[in-house]
Amino acid sequence: MSEKTVVVGIDGSDGAVNAALWAGAVALKFESSLHIVHAMPIIGHNLTDAAAAIRAAAMSYQRDCALIFLREAADAVRSHYPNLVVTTESTDMQADEALIGLAGGSRMIVLGNSEVSPAGALLLGSTTLAVAAHADCPVVAWRGTHTAPTDQPVIVGVDRTQRAAVALNAAFEFADRFKAKLAAVRSWSIPGPVAAVSNPLMVDWDARQAAEWTQLTDIVDRCNQNHPDVDATCFVEPAKPTAALLHQIDVAGAQLVVVCSRGRNALASAVLGSTALGLLHHSTVPVMVCSEAGGAHPPTAAV
Repeated sequence: MSEKTVVVGIDGSDGAVNAALWAGAVALKFESSLHIVHAMPIIGHNLTDAAAAIRAAAMSYQRDCALIFLREAADAVRSHYPNLVVTTESTDMQADEALIGLAGGSRMIVLGNSEVSPAGALLLGSTTLAVAAHADCPVVAWRGTHTAPTDQPVIVGVDRTQRAAVALNAAFEFADRFKAKLAAVRSWSIPGPVAAVSNPLMVDWDARQAAEWTQLTDIVDRCNQNHPDVDATCFVEPAKPTAALLHQIDVAGAQLVVVCSRGRNALASAVLGSTALGLLHHSTVPVMVCSEAGGAHPPTAAV
């Protein structure tokens, strides 16, 4: 594997082929190669004999059809992008283990899916969730109708942590490659009910919002210097992070939303309140989750 390789995981579904096409367009624009991987699905625990039989049948079907699935996806990508270097791989490993293993030497991992179910989130039974939580490179959960990135805006969530630079850098790089605008979103909300504040009338909420705006624009301006062709706009919203980002996706007609993962352990991944998990549940456009350990590349803007 090469640091310039874009990896896409497929399972034979129409969504997976569309995800492969999207990943191929990204690989071409990033001057990368594309590696298409088919691995065994995460079926879950065998609680009964019937469940074990279903699991065995599903595994057998996926194993028997792996080469067909890979050929279908590779042929589709090559027909659209004949100059792109495309390689394929079939493995009997579970999909999450196989893709996480490839993450360290890849530019990006793309997965096609419609949503992360509540049960999958709680039990870590979703390939997308598991890979996004543990991969050392950006992970894109593809969804929607576009089989290639467009020039529509890229939305990025920017909080007050060091992680913000990772997501911001990845979002700027993507927007730059596809000549898209960028919208950086900072959310802030009152910590608990207003009644919990000793004297809410003494709190200068306008000053609080102005402070958030100042810090956000400073971070964005510094990163924008490395991508001067990107038209970047800042938004500060008095809402929870997921709600603020979903609102901007709708308002801007965005093509992609970028956030940074908050944690890599099982507990952090299972908690349903995280921004990344909320977007995986509800976003109608592809979601890029950046690892603090990896990112697209080391951040070019320090916070």
